Amino acid sequence: MNLPKVPRWFALLYVTALMLLITTGCAENVIVLNPKGPIAEQQRDLMIVSTLLCSVVILPVLIMTAVIGWRYRDKKGRKAKYTPNWEHSTKLEVIWWGIPILIIFTLAVITVKSTYALEPSKPLVSDKKPLTVQVTSLDWKWLFQYPEQGIATVNELIIPQGVPVRFEITADSPMNSFWIPQLGGQIYAMSGMAMTLYLQADEVGTYWGSGANFTGEHFAKMFFNVQSMKEESFEQWVNKVKADSPALTMDGYKQLALPSVSDRRTFSAFPEGLFEMTVTKYASSHQHGMPQKHTHEMKPEK
Repeated sequence: MNLPKVPRWFALLYVTALMLLITTGCAENVIVLNPKGPIAEQQRDLMIVSTLLCSVVILPVLIMTAVIGWRYRDKKGRKAKYTPNWEHSTKLEVIWWGIPILIIFTLAVITVKSTYALEPSKPLVSDKKPLTVQVTSLDWKWLFQYPEQGIATVNELIIPQGVPVRFEITADSPMNSFWIPQLGGQIYAMSGMAMTLYLQADEVGTYWGSGANFTGEHFAKMFFNVQSMKEESFEQWVNKVKADSPALTMDGYKQLALPSVSDRRTFSAFPEGLFEMTVTKYASSHQHGMPQKHTHEMKPEK
């Protein structure tokens, strides 16, 4: 059976259309390309702009490689012009040096502007007061303290929609990386240091957060749910935790800090100054974007 011959241009067009269809359909499933906050949106746009600018060089090179390989292949009756003494073309030199230089310069300008605009400790512009959440990386779990509300959670982060969140991040374990892809890029959690990160969720929903750094046997289980809810619902949740959950004592924290995995837990109180004690217990004063002395009121240990 003789099948009709498919033109090469049609096959190329089909493959291109198929790739566009696949990549478009997968965009919603790639969470870094599906942002839910202002920081993640800017980072997504930066990735797209950088990719498009680099494609200006990469795509023509790939196409020319295929065209040259096809045009100058060894075959009978080849009509391609043979110029063995050709060694210089001012026009071509300007093209293949000038365009990359312009792209690199453009990327440099964009990178510098974005570096300052997306500085992690830079407060977000908002008419709402930021919510402070103190994050401690443990083996192999995350402890979240709400100093203004006086409550704490393990492996569960609840935040109000549309309100900037000021994360103060440290570790009482090997270095890890705090990451909520749909809200913004990762930042390291290190013992003896307090890092600051501002993020915000613009939509109500549940997002995925995790530790993005290898920290031992059960590091793959260091993920947590991030739930963004209306401010009224957030206040109701805080009141429910205060009414129904036990307090985290210092002995309880020491037990929690031992290497182990943990389910989601909530606490109605925690020891005063627990976060600061964790940061300073390693005799270091490195603080990124944080004041030297905290003024948050914390609920004392019960």
